[in-house]
Parts: sequence; structure tokens; C-alpha cells
Amino acid sequence: MDVLTRVEQEGAYSNLQLNSALQRASLSREDTGLATELVYGTVARLNTLDYFLERFVAKGLNKLQPWVRSLLRLSLYQMMYLDRIPPHAVVNEAVNLAKRRGHQGISGMVNGVLRNILRNREQLVLPEDLSPAKRIALEHSHPLWLVERWISQYDEAVAEAICRANNEPPAVSVRVNTTMISRDEMLAEMKEAGLDAVPSSLSPEGILVLSGGNMALSDWYRDGQISVQDESSMLVAGAVGPASGMKILDCCAAPGGKTAHIAELMKDQGEIIANDLHEHKRKLIGEQAERLGLDTIHTVTGNALELVQKYPAGSFDRILLDAPCSGLGVIRRKPDLKWTKTAGDIGEIASLQRELLDSVSSLLRVGGILVYSTCTIDSEENEGTVQHFLKTHPGFGLPEDAGEEWSKLHSKTEGVGVQILPQDYHSDGFYIARLQRFS
Repeated sequence: MDVLTRVEQEGAYSNLQLNSALQRASLSREDTGLATELVYGTVARLNTLDYFLERFVAKGLNKLQPWVRSLLRLSLYQMMYLDRIPPHAVVNEAVNLAKRRGHQGISGMVNGVLRNILRNREQLVLPEDLSPAKRIALEHSHPLWLVERWISQYDEAVAEAICRANNEPPAVSVRVNTTMISRDEMLAEMKEAGLDAVPSSLSPEGILVLSGGNMALSDWYRDGQISVQDESSMLVAGAVGPASGMKILDCCAAPGGKTAHIAELMKDQGEIIANDLHEHKRKLIGEQAERLGLDTIHTVTGNALELVQKYPAGSFDRILLDAPCSGLGVIRRKPDLKWTKTAGDIGEIASLQRELLDSVSSLLRVGGILVYSTCTIDSEENEGTVQHFLKTHPGFGLPEDAGEEWSKLHSKTEGVGVQILPQDYHSDGFYIARLQRFS
């Protein structure tokens, strides 16, 4: 309840709030799992919960104190979406919390609202006459403007599939550091340790861990043999097509997962300039490189728009612009994202992306490859940005030799780049475009 109230009141990130609350509370493993489910689930289902609560809260949800609102949402989430907590236990717990935090009047109101909902559970259904966008927005808990945007960019069925996938728990996937150990050897070690792990069908270096707890706390992680990374994100380094001895620029590199992956694919031979705007984030890249035993990564700090003043034109074999974006591809990991973003934000970000592409492209040598990637599924930020770049930069086009892996992926899409939606592979939504400089 405290975490949810802070997220709403202070605009705090649910994952950071939850992590610090869990560290203070030292709960059992089961209770940690339940607390996590309750926070993320309630945030993910926010507008659906509010839609139904409005019917039962006489003076309206907005008139309530924030913690009371959080408590009611939390309780209704358990009643509607979880099946192992008996409804009477939900009500008792909520009433006791209300007594401890508030007073008799508030606990009476909470008791009355929740018991009324239990008596009228058949009313927790959406009306038949909603427009398609409104139905999807309420059934799968997404803001209406976003659903309408996705319907116009894709279509109704695809938009609904995106929203449905955004409410599924994300898979746990790790990338094997192939400078230290092969994927097959790592899989064998994991199975020997009793983990349920399978090779990723998307990335040659990826492993899906179906059960096994927090992989960032494992010895394999500490010893630099694996990194925690989503499968979609693992495709970016492969698209860059790095080879030993190359000079590569990663423009917006923090926290350094893709940078490190590129270095691993180069067998740690060559040079990678990893740039980030913030000093504290630059340190994260350095820490990653150190943990993974990679020497080719050189970290620098600065605005990516100013890289053209630091390096001579045409001085890199490969450039990765993993651009700042709206993040709409990673909603299942960060459910608060969908409630905080606006259409205006997307327009602003898209114009920054165009500026960045335009600026860093001059640093690529003729014949070199530039990869543009984002963790969003918005076509204005993705295909729109790349098409605009190609129109204004006639010296760039699609690479002549794309390689087998990329060609297989690219053959499934119609645009210049590859748009991965969250429902395609049960991984993050991602966009990747490969461009070659011809003159």
C-alpha cells in the first residue's frame, strides 16, 4: 500500500520503490513474490480497477486520501485477478490496515465498499456497447489514447494482442559471455544445478531460465559468465555485425548490455567507444565491462549530438544508436510507463531521434553499418524516423549483404527495419534497423 501510494503521489518508479521497501521488510521468499505481484499487478490494471471502484465508492475515488485509494485498488486487484487469496481474507486484511493507518470511519467505509463488491460480483463486467478502443483499454488496462494510436498504426486485433501481452509476466533470459564459456556448456551447468533452462530461439547467445530465481545473484553472473538481458535486446549486437579488430561507436550506451555483447562478439579484439550523457551511467558501463573481463570498451561522457566534434568524420566501422525512446515496448517490465507517457512526449522524442541520427551518421566510414534501435513499438519513433533519415541522406541505404540471421528476421517485416511486438516472441517490444553508408 505504501509503495503504491508513493508511486501515485510522487511519480516514483514502482520497481525502485518496491526494491527499497522489500530490502527494509526482509520478507520470506513467498511473501516477496506476493508483494511484487500485488504492486505490479495493481499498477498494470489501474484503469480497470478504478472503473469498477467508481461504481462502489459513493463520493468518488478522487475524494479519498491517496493511501485509501491504494488500499481499495490493491484489494480489488486480489479479488478480480488472483485466485489463491480468499475474498474474506482480502476484506479482513484491508479493514485491519485501514484501522491501523486511519480511524474507525475509514475502516468502516473500506469494509462497506469491499463487502458490497463481493455481494455484487456479477457487476464486475464491462458493458456491451463500448467502442473497440474503449473495450480494449478497459479489458487490458491501457490508456485510451495509446490504444487508439496502436489501432491506427497497426489494427484492432494487433493493438489488442499488444495490450494483452503487456500484462503477461516477462520471461527471465540471460546472455552467455562466449569469451568465457559456450552456451551449451552454460546450459549443462544450469541443468546440473537444477534450473529449468532452454536455449533462446531468437538469440544464439541467449538462454531462457524458466525457473531459478534472480540470476543477477548467481555465481555465474558474479563471475562474468552471464548477463541478464531480454532476448529482443540481444538481437541488436548481432545486427551491428561486429568483427575482431573493428572500431565501433555506441552513442547512448548505458547501462552497457549491448556494448558488452558487441565486445563479446568481437572476441574482445578491437575498440568500442561507449558514450553516455551521464557520469554515473558511464560508471555502470565500466562496471559491466570489468565484471565480464572485457578490455575493448572505452567509456566517455557527453551529449551524443556533440560526438561529431570529438571524432573525425568517417572514423568508425560500425555505429550503434540505441536511441532514447518512449519505452513503450517494455511496459510489462515497467507498467507505470503506460500511465505517465503522453502523445506529446512521443513527438518530442521522435524529433530528438532524427537529430541524433542525422548528427552521428557522418562519423561512419563509407561501407560501414549504422544500426538504429529502440525499445518502443511506436511507428513515429521507429520506421518514421528511419524513413525520414533515408530521404534526407541519399548516401545511405539498406546493406547489400545482410547475413543469414538478419535476413531471416527481416523477411518477416515489410519496413526498412524489424519491428518486434511483445506478442511475437514473448519478449520486449523492439525496433532495429540496419543502414549502410554507400557514399
